[in-house]
Amino acid sequence: MSDKTSGTATPVCDHLRATGSWNPAWDPIAELDPAWTEKFMAMGAHTVMSGVLEPKVLEFIAIAVDASCTHMYAPGTRRHIRKALELGATRAEIAAVLQAVSVLGIHTSSLGAPILLEELAAIEQARTTTTRAAA
Repeated sequence: MSDKTSGTATPVCDHLRATGSWNPAWDPIAELDPAWTEKFMAMGAHTVMSGVLEPKVLEFIAIAVDASCTHMYAPGTRRHIRKALELGATRAEIAAVLQAVSVLGIHTSSLGAPILLEELAAIEQARTTTTRAAA
């Protein structure tokens, strides 16, 4: 098949659309540059199509990516959870994936907490200096 407007062959994108794996948010970039989009999708599809990882494991990875704090894509998370369940995943396995990816959010605390402590110390130091100067 090909992109209607450019004549560029897009078999991977066409397959993703036909199987319901296409994200409509990809439509604008596919319209702007169908050749690039096709190459990008083919790169991502390589891992899936290689057969190296079991389909259920691939769904776990997709759940982790879509549910991560840097992505938070609910439709994809839902689609991949549904597919994982269809492939025999258990509630405990999916919960473990979600729990493992939730650790990404710890960086908020590991970055922010030391800064908070430094700023509190600086305020305390400034108060001490002001109190001594006033005395």
